[in-house]
Amino acid sequence: MKRIPWAGPTLFGGEETLVLDALRSTWISGGPYVDRLEREIAERMGARHAIAVSNGTTAIELALRGLQLESGAEVIVPAFGFVAAANMVLTLGLTPLYADIAPDTWLLDPNEIDRVATECTKAVIPLHLYGNVADMDAIAAAAERRGLSVIEDAAEAAFSRYKGRCAGTIGRVGTLSFQATKTITTGEGGMVLTHDDVLAMRCRHLRDHGMRKDKRYWHDVVGHNFRLTNLQAAMGCGQLDALDRIIGARREIYAGYKSRLSGIVGARLQRFDADVEPVVWVTVVQLDDDRETDTVRSRRDRIMSGMADEGIETRPGFYDLSLLPPYGCPPLPVARHVSASTIALPAFVGLTTDDLDRICHTFENHLRASE
Repeated sequence: MKRIPWAGPTLFGGEETLVLDALRSTWISGGPYVDRLEREIAERMGARHAIAVSNGTTAIELALRGLQLESGAEVIVPAFGFVAAANMVLTLGLTPLYADIAPDTWLLDPNEIDRVATECTKAVIPLHLYGNVADMDAIAAAAERRGLSVIEDAAEAAFSRYKGRCAGTIGRVGTLSFQATKTITTGEGGMVLTHDDVLAMRCRHLRDHGMRKDKRYWHDVVGHNFRLTNLQAAMGCGQLDALDRIIGARREIYAGYKSRLSGIVGARLQRFDADVEPVVWVTVVQLDDDRETDTVRSRRDRIMSGMADEGIETRPGFYDLSLLPPYGCPPLPVARHVSASTIALPAFVGLTTDDLDRICHTFENHLRASE
């Protein structure tokens, strides 16, 4: 039986040519492909500045460092989502405040900002999950009332749009990931996006050990090495050359899932608001089951196990942060339920219609068998 993995990067041919060119040029660390990737990402996404970094997590760290938040300052983080944002808040000695999510989009509930913010709160990090984009108008309005900087974690929503603007370019600063499973990849890698000239200059300075460009080995501040290599950037440029094909294929895959799964009784897809034009990173289905969360999670895990036995790899929804010991997050009801009831299905470029038929048929069978 053919195994269907959860993810798999797709290369389109041009990546090899550009990577070999970078290798033969001897510019294997920094170099012209880094500059090209930054320029082309900025142009495609409508950002004034794009700053390439070593991965999506260091992008968040650099964004936080660039904002120069004082030790102990509070940063609002959703309780459901990948842990990179919470990790970087804690790593920098900042204090996370955990917010609940909307029950149908699974994104930061803007009303939570006023609920959890205090006089010490300085920033909020909306996570744009699975290709969806948070309600940025409401988040921006709440942030403005409170004097908060908005840091968009758009690692899972590169090239998705909200009211015509790319995710990651709406707040004061945004971050992208180019990890192997993302919409475009450099293997590992990331980007900081901003329209703020001063913030961009500060991030570029911090990215390279705090060393001045006009005075070699003179360090004005304590910085870090967050640089992306020229070899990785060359691969990213090759991926960008195929971006229209990638986005088109991802939209076809999501449309295929939507047509097959929308009518299934007992499960539903993530909701995208009318203002969002998504580039879906992963198609996620939620069990329509309002029982106690441990019961729902057990049922979800049985469905995933059954699909694995039939050669289909899936992933659970992210564990809500209240379940993870390092974070000190209080239980939040929506995040807890969504965490227990969601399954991420295979959604990489290269899935065939036969693959989609098999995945959806297998899911439906195990969904019914688990009742």
